[in-house]
Amino acid sequence: MSADKRIEAITARIVERSKPYRQPYLDRVRAAASQGVHRAVLSCGNLAHGFAVCSPAEKDALAGDRVPNLGIITSYNDMLSAHQPFETYPALIREAAREAGGVAQVAGGVPAMCDGVTQGQPGMELSLFSRDLIAMSAGIGLSHNMFDSVVYLGVCDKIVPGLTIAALTFGHLPAIFIPAGPMTTGLPNDEKARVRQLYAEGKAGRAELLEAESKSYHGPGTCTFYGTANSNQMLMEIMGFHMPGASFINPGTPLRDALTKEATKRALAITAQGNEFTPAGEMIDERSIVNGVVGLHATGGSTNHTLHLLAMARAAGILLTWKDISELSDTVPLLARVYPNGLSDVNHFHAAGGMGFLIQELLKHGMLHDDVRTVFGQGLQAYTIDPKLSETGTVLREPAPKVSHDPKILANIETPFQATGGLKMLTGNIGSAVIKISAVKPERHVIEAPAKVFHDQQELNVAFKAGELTGDFIAVVRFQGPKANGMPELHKLTTVLGILQDRGQRVALLTDGRMSGASGKVPAAIHVTPEAVDNGPIGRIRTGDIIRLDAAHGTIEVLVDAAEFAARPQATADLSGNEFGMGRELFAPFRAIAGPADHGASVLFA
Repeated sequence: MSADKRIEAITARIVERSKPYRQPYLDRVRAAASQGVHRAVLSCGNLAHGFAVCSPAEKDALAGDRVPNLGIITSYNDMLSAHQPFETYPALIREAAREAGGVAQVAGGVPAMCDGVTQGQPGMELSLFSRDLIAMSAGIGLSHNMFDSVVYLGVCDKIVPGLTIAALTFGHLPAIFIPAGPMTTGLPNDEKARVRQLYAEGKAGRAELLEAESKSYHGPGTCTFYGTANSNQMLMEIMGFHMPGASFINPGTPLRDALTKEATKRALAITAQGNEFTPAGEMIDERSIVNGVVGLHATGGSTNHTLHLLAMARAAGILLTWKDISELSDTVPLLARVYPNGLSDVNHFHAAGGMGFLIQELLKHGMLHDDVRTVFGQGLQAYTIDPKLSETGTVLREPAPKVSHDPKILANIETPFQATGGLKMLTGNIGSAVIKISAVKPERHVIEAPAKVFHDQQELNVAFKAGELTGDFIAVVRFQGPKANGMPELHKLTTVLGILQDRGQRVALLTDGRMSGASGKVPAAIHVTPEAVDNGPIGRIRTGDIIRLDAAHGTIEVLVDAAEFAARPQATADLSGNEFGMGRELFAPFRAIAGPADHGASVLFA
């Protein structure tokens, strides 16, 4: 089935806008690919260094360019649950490569930090910039020019976007992303949130809070709520970077290992030495990017991807905008209810039919471009499957179910949870912003209330503990943008504002910082641009100003006299406390050159 006319029109607009950038990018990719197997251009000394630790047979094969060499870029560390499973992957990949007649080498490692560990801490100010640093780190590993294809081992928030930027920068090489999968279901996410609120109100102690958190985040794998990490996995599958069905299989299972081996062999099969050469830069095009945005809307995915998708697309010479994302949201129905947009987690989503069912439903009504290239071949129809383990230990793909196994979690497209997607763009005299509405009740899509202004989230929390946050209000938390302090997530505000909303107050958030994929029931206009330190209008808002946040019409306005508002002096903030400690001094150059949020908040594509 061809894509819906509205989807086609938005895609065509992106293609036209991108022409000055996309064609030069493709020319570079094709020029690099035309050079053939790159080990042939290395001197004997170069090559000797490159395969010094290989076996004699591998050295002989690589020296003669007779077999493909697979590079492994890994985000392994054994502190973080999502990345710990990758410890055993290189050995598994090397074994599978040998079985397929190839060689595999770990090309390099990339940093992988956890927003869950750094929430509300100084380290969070490094988080967003780690995305671009990851891309650079992967580039260093691949700069040795030893590889015919690459597998990327990454899962969480900034890691997958950074690795995607790297994969598209090295777009002459085929690339497959191999995930680790989600941890098994622990304490229900809504129960965890309940204990957090009790703790914030002083009705539960630290021991009770730690017990609840530990029961929720309890083992290897990604967190089970539908935040940025699991949104990443959805994106990699619907954009064609995963093998079909790979996203949400738990770590340490035979099927997980079988999928990893299969991905390895496929990565070797799609090199220039074979008959299915699939360079990543040619494979991913404007249709693939639109498919990613559609998946984000259909699942109520992370707000972080309104930044990441722009940067990922730009790495392939594709100019995606917030307007594109917002108009696609008006077209694509919401088909998934996964916490915080529902009570279930990603394991329940997978059991209800998962990615195979989701893609099947979106294809039925032309919400996706089926005519795309993927690492598996041609077309997304091949992804409408349910992965199983065969009796011989290989991957068996059965057709996706025709009816959802749990309509409360995953809906058929004829009966969606809502007619539009989960993300909206807001514009007005404050600038531009993004709001996630899939978890916000319709009666809270419009909030008009006086502003209470803060210069960091700690100020707001202090005011809450002092009992000063009474009545209806919109919390303005500014000087939180990329140039100010690296644009940290302000997820700790969710609990406080949620408590006030539960008390009957009409509250909302307006910030030039980020929330996250965990953004929940409180309306939050985030990623405001221009940011306060860039002379953005958010810096002229005063406590008491009436602000109207209207997600229904896509507007965000401060309701004051236009001339008086424009003439106000810009607020200033002492940001010296953000400049040092926990590595922040190392990222001063990043803060100085970071682009605005509506360009991806990147230091690479500012």
